Amino acid sequence: MRVLVTGGAGFIGSHYVRQVLSGAYPELADAEVVVLDKLTYAGNRANLDPVADSPRLRFVQGDICDFTLVSELMTGTDLVVHFAAESHVDRSIDSAADFVLTNVLGTQYLLQAALDAEVGKFVHVSTDEVYGSIESGSWPEDHPLLPNSPYSASKASSDLVARSFHRTYGLPVCITRCSNNYGPYQFPEKVIPLFVTNLLDGGKVPLYGDGLNVRDWLHVDDHCAGIQLVASNGRPGEVYNIGGGTELTNKELTGLLLDATGRDWSMVEPVTDRKGHDRRYSVDITKISTELGYTPRVPFEEGLRTTVEWYRDNRAWWEPLKERAALASTR
Repeated sequence: MRVLVTGGAGFIGSHYVRQVLSGAYPELADAEVVVLDKLTYAGNRANLDPVADSPRLRFVQGDICDFTLVSELMTGTDLVVHFAAESHVDRSIDSAADFVLTNVLGTQYLLQAALDAEVGKFVHVSTDEVYGSIESGSWPEDHPLLPNSPYSASKASSDLVARSFHRTYGLPVCITRCSNNYGPYQFPEKVIPLFVTNLLDGGKVPLYGDGLNVRDWLHVDDHCAGIQLVASNGRPGEVYNIGGGTELTNKELTGLLLDATGRDWSMVEPVTDRKGHDRRYSVDITKISTELGYTPRVPFEEGLRTTVEWYRDNRAWWEPLKERAALASTR
């Protein structure tokens, strides 16, 4: 069996690859894994170091918008797990075109190549941000898509393109929509690794607006386990929400990170709120739980503790990335 993982050198994609190659998913015990990653500023070959010597791993540096390359890699592929995306909301506000190009056109190229190659299953990894913002309750999968940032709009668009390839051509596509991920190897521009690394260095952390925006937190290990359930048993044409079940305001999360790093509120710097900042996200995971037996298994307290410890112990991994991110933001 051959699995093509796009964006497999990024945070979530590399975790999935490491899990596959370390035997976490018995159904993929003998699978060959082909990673396609452009290695943009957020892609990092070092994320695959723990499995770099596996004879089952093949790494290809390339762009999902390169249709010739994508078509070549699809030949003989049984399963596609599509993580590759531009994913940082603030960057999408500053430069939306890159997000539309990669997230929409790149996804269409992958879907077309998968259709041409008669791939057996295509899992399109998306985000809860496509739903917009919700004051109370939780979104089911059939909730209207109301994205509020260029990033989430590009992901919603790619979701609809993926759905259309199932409805029009019969391509066996499943879509997953996850809540906010955290864990080791996350690029240090996202809130938890940004705050942790700043605080470890004695730097301040920026808190948007009143700090009362609410997010549901999902450990990357639980997310990837949910993706694999969908890859193995998800019904083609269906959407599956994957959530962690821990809702916190940004202010509450900040307090936990201050405690975990031995800092106090003097290290917090209030900043002007993000444009179009969604107030609250919350996904209903009844469908994936009932159909596929999903349940988040990493308690948030444990997951946050081990994540902070990982960043504390792996400065050699994140310090160069923070320098790279700073350079990228000035271009």
